[in-house]
Amino acid sequence: MTLEEFEATPSPPPAPPALQALWYDAHGDWEKAHQLANEIDDTTGAWVHAYLHRKEGDLGNAAYWYRRAGQPAATGSLQAEWSRIVAALLK
Repeated sequence: MTLEEFEATPSPPPAPPALQALWYDAHGDWEKAHQLANEIDDTTGAWVHAYLHRKEGDLGNAAYWYRRAGQPAATGSLQAEWSRIVAALLK
């Protein structure tokens, strides 16, 4: 699946929970996305969690999750970060 196909999918794709969380986020359900991210206990889940808290505006909490993910804190647009995470997880 490509990034474009993922973005255009009208319902959650059969994918790992981290990608499902990002799908829900892109479709306006931050709460469901956060719930899914909370259930993923690895660096991928931490990365998605960091993005979600950054989007929420909780930069302190986001910084914690970026550290747990082993990722630098993002500084670009939220859309660019979302696309970067999805592209990385689709590989």
